[in-house]
Amino acid sequence: MLKKEDDRVVILANGVGYEILLPTVVRQTYNQKKAGEDEVELYISFQQTPQQPKPQLIGFNFEIEREFFEKFITVKDIGPTLAVKALALPIPKIARAIEERDVATIRRLKGIGERKAEMIISELRGKMGKFALMREDVIPITPEPEDFRKQVEGVLVKDLGHKVSEAHQMVDEAIKRNPSISSPEELFEEVYRGRRQ
Repeated sequence: MLKKEDDRVVILANGVGYEILLPTVVRQTYNQKKAGEDEVELYISFQQTPQQPKPQLIGFNFEIEREFFEKFITVKDIGPTLAVKALALPIPKIARAIEERDVATIRRLKGIGERKAEMIISELRGKMGKFALMREDVIPITPEPEDFRKQVEGVLVKDLGHKVSEAHQMVDEAIKRNPSISSPEELFEEVYRGRRQ
């Protein structure tokens, strides 16, 4: 790390310096690090839009955080810059708020008012179950997918911090409630619905 500022770091990779924006949830990891002394590993989201023609690199500690960010910016009027500023709460908390239509929590995100909060919920509700299941106290690891049942169990354990037996039980119960599930996304949503009851 060459340089560290409030909302970004400059990383040297193969002799080239890259400025990388860090959302608040990621920045907390770097508060203890000092420029010039630490090696940094980030998952990068490359963003370039007509409104922001200069390419932006946004860094995340884990693949699942990057995946959440890239879903989040699909919402109309939520560009990469606003999303970087907005992601100040833990991702599972934001995902749960979206799934539970909790406008008040979404409005706590920087730069998000009533209208945008409602739009975020409207466009993303039903797609956030996987992220809502993340445990905030456990560091996720990227899963190795197999069939979709094993893939979901793997994500619950490796990425979201649940015990193997707990993940197996959640998946079993979800499939018993809805035997017609045919994709990982549907299974995540059913597992999430079961956890809310």
